[in-house]
Amino acid sequence: MILPIVAYGDPVLRKVGIEIDKEYPELDTLITNMKETMYKASGVGLAAPQIGKAIRLFIIDASPFGEDEELSEEDRNVLADFKHVFINPKIVEEKGDEWAFNEGCLSIPDVREDVFRQEEITIEYQDEKFEKHTRTLNGLAARVFQHEYDHIEGILFTDKLSTLKKRLIKKKLENISKGKIKADYRMRFTKLKKK
Repeated sequence: MILPIVAYGDPVLRKVGIEIDKEYPELDTLITNMKETMYKASGVGLAAPQIGKAIRLFIIDASPFGEDEELSEEDRNVLADFKHVFINPKIVEEKGDEWAFNEGCLSIPDVREDVFRQEEITIEYQDEKFEKHTRTLNGLAARVFQHEYDHIEGILFTDKLSTLKKRLIKKKLENISKGKIKADYRMRFTKLKKK
């Protein structure tokens, strides 16, 4: 089932997600619905807060980047297979120089800005079978993970922008929170005035 994506301005996007366990109700259905929702919206990641659930869960399918000719062949190969469910993830270590990349977010349609993030991260997480994993991610894989990880920490990519950039997009963000935006997918607006 395709779920509405929560728009900028909804308080759930500012909550720190709680850890879940195997007993979380209908987890398999939730993950399936999140995947359908992400693909329908042409996203490469979707975090549970973006569908209204303040839990530590997100999914990533960065395979569309695997077709980007501007990336190195090595990056394309890594991203082509970067499809995972992340439950209760943690960033254990961040290394390398921060680098900029133009990011967007399904909860903030039509806003894209350069965001600086660490080049390499080591992470721990559980998969959908609650098996534990530790791995190191670099480049765009690390970036996509960090973007989704921020969601379960109550952080949006716009929080990482300079004061000037925040001022320049302030009206756009207000319009998104009020539902004055057109998106190619279902959205939920909490500040939409009821008539």
